[in-house]
Amino acid sequence: MTRRILIAPDKFKGSLTAIEAANSIAEGVRRIDPLAEFDLCPIADGGEGFMEAVAKAMKADWVHCEAVDALGRPINSRYVLAGSSGERIAVLEMAETAGLWRLHPSEYNPLKATTRGVGMQMAHAILQHSVDRIILGLGGSATNDAGCGMASALGVRFLDHADRELGPIPSDLQNLANIDADSIIGLPAITAACDVDNPLLGPRGATSVFSAQKGADPPMKQNLERSITRLVEAGGASDIAACPGAGAAGGLGFGLMFFAGARLVSGFDLLADLLHLDSRIQAADHVITGEGSIDHQSLSGKGPVGLARMARKRHKPVTAFCGIADQAARDSGEFDGLHALTSSGLPLKQLIEQAAPLLIDLVANSDTLEP
Repeated sequence: MTRRILIAPDKFKGSLTAIEAANSIAEGVRRIDPLAEFDLCPIADGGEGFMEAVAKAMKADWVHCEAVDALGRPINSRYVLAGSSGERIAVLEMAETAGLWRLHPSEYNPLKATTRGVGMQMAHAILQHSVDRIILGLGGSATNDAGCGMASALGVRFLDHADRELGPIPSDLQNLANIDADSIIGLPAITAACDVDNPLLGPRGATSVFSAQKGADPPMKQNLERSITRLVEAGGASDIAACPGAGAAGGLGFGLMFFAGARLVSGFDLLADLLHLDSRIQAADHVITGEGSIDHQSLSGKGPVGLARMARKRHKPVTAFCGIADQAARDSGEFDGLHALTSSGLPLKQLIEQAAPLLIDLVANSDTLEP
């Protein structure tokens, strides 16, 4: 009997994209079961790879437009333009313009980094393509500007006490007195996809939790928190700042809600709906997932664990492959099998550089996939 296998991994960060991981897993399964049929379905949680996953799920075109990176340098960027039941939808990934991946580590500076490129893409989709809806994936940001750069590209101005315009970056916002949104362009419905629930400010906020990985030392963290606090005070937006997800992508979650009236949703849940994951799970005999790291944070329900829980409701066996798995994940019982590349004992550098062939071998030698 031919088995139908759904292969739905997220990326192995730093080594394999989600589709590369899916192809490697499929090759490994072929060595065990040459007659197996595959449904390849790369997934993402709103960060890197989100656009590619959505583009595969919908009838979509890639659109190119001029924008800027997190340091304001001109770049050629892209986003997805899709049509669904007469609705024109733009799908953006904030990391495409304001992502950390575009910078050399020596350039990391969240006091100066901007999400202006994100706003430029949004404006392009609105003004050039008259979209009815924007879906924006959050994650992988080099910024901590609470979406002020994005807002400035849409027409918002930030003013000091003398009505002088300020740069929409944290280093300037400590002098913020007023926010002028009178000239903001007309905005469609906006949905932001993220899988963190951090508020904007405080010990669990954007600055405290995420800014260090973007280059912030303790003194810079204090300056960042002061600037973003000033923004919230000037906008009378303490309620929005406290919302789950407001701290996502350096506070872009807050900026999208405050300036653009956006709705924040789980990136995985949104993608599961777009990809029709439930029906694809139902059609499968076995579900395979994975990502670079499956650990205690994964147990919140994002990515592979979310997929595993969906499969469990359909009484489908689930096997996961990853780069590394911690004990909490192994003890969780979320998967029928959980296999990590680190079990080979090879050096981390080799695991990253040779991830594809090593993943193929790991799958081929798995004891939970045999027909």
